[in-house]
Amino acid sequence: MASVTPCRRINRATNAFPIPENDTAFSLPSAFDALGKTHDMAAFLDDVTTTGLMVLHKGEKVYENYWHGNRADTQVAIFSCTKSFVSTLVACALRDGHIASVDDTADTYAPELKGSGYEGVRIEDILQMSSGVRWNEDYGDPNSDIARFAAAYLEPASFDAVCASLPREHEPGTYNRYNTCDTHVLGMIVSRAVGMSLTDYLQQQVWDVLGMEDDSFILVDGEGVEAAGMGLQVTLRDMAKLGQLMLRGGISPDGAKLLPDGWIAHCATASKPHLMPGKRPNASYPWGYGYQWWIPDETGVFTALGVYHQMIWVDQDRDVVIAKTTAYPEFGQDHDDEDRVDALHFAACHAIAAAAAGQ
Repeated sequence: MASVTPCRRINRATNAFPIPENDTAFSLPSAFDALGKTHDMAAFLDDVTTTGLMVLHKGEKVYENYWHGNRADTQVAIFSCTKSFVSTLVACALRDGHIASVDDTADTYAPELKGSGYEGVRIEDILQMSSGVRWNEDYGDPNSDIARFAAAYLEPASFDAVCASLPREHEPGTYNRYNTCDTHVLGMIVSRAVGMSLTDYLQQQVWDVLGMEDDSFILVDGEGVEAAGMGLQVTLRDMAKLGQLMLRGGISPDGAKLLPDGWIAHCATASKPHLMPGKRPNASYPWGYGYQWWIPDETGVFTALGVYHQMIWVDQDRDVVIAKTTAYPEFGQDHDDEDRVDALHFAACHAIAAAAAGQ
């Protein structure tokens, strides 16, 4: 995408280092159970057009493979997995006091949101996709809000302006609706609070600290502002490094405390009834939701998800991270099919994590 769309570069870390490799032989499980059937693992990976898969156990790489021309150094558009990176930036800004509290309101930091649906909305409600702002994230609808948002990079237009144009529909903190503009607003808050672009803050707080191995890119709009909700293009191994940070409780590879106390729990736990897996009334997706991470079930697992089924899977109990890139061609055509393929991915990841942990 960086060759055909306007982007900013995030440079590989000056202290880049590879993920340690485990020499123990590991093979993916041959099958897994989901939706009342047993599925062949290899056939599933092929059917959904998997382009990359990496498995870490106890911080060591036990499996890595690529398909359809992708390689270890291929930067993939991870779409909404970007949201989980931005969540990490919110945590860093809180840690350093740039953001005083998640109880602060969005317009405290981004005053251009006054008069919009985001005025008076707490940062925590935005982190939990519960801003109450009216929004349509139907990828198959050319007239949807997400289509209008995405079009802002094609012409002299502004992601920020799209967010500032949205009205309120529900009381904040009471209704979960998946909303890419919620994450973009988090990006607006962070960049204004820290006094630098998201690109520079990602470089400083994530890429350099985690020793990311590759350059990355982030989509920008007609005004040069990053698409905080959907814009990152990264390699599989650098996706896995974010998952490993979360698995290690926010501790960086050199032992520094990168995330505030309790942050991981907020990402991995649905703290309110309208966020819980399988219990979210009128939700567009059946999965639970934390601080910009999805919660598939009640096992303690949490995951980043992007369209076409990109994912970063974090299994705390089994000490496993799975990063996956996918180019599922039917995405956005049928919402029920999206849920079905997500459910298959979740079951496959549970099976892979159990095998990696020797269970």
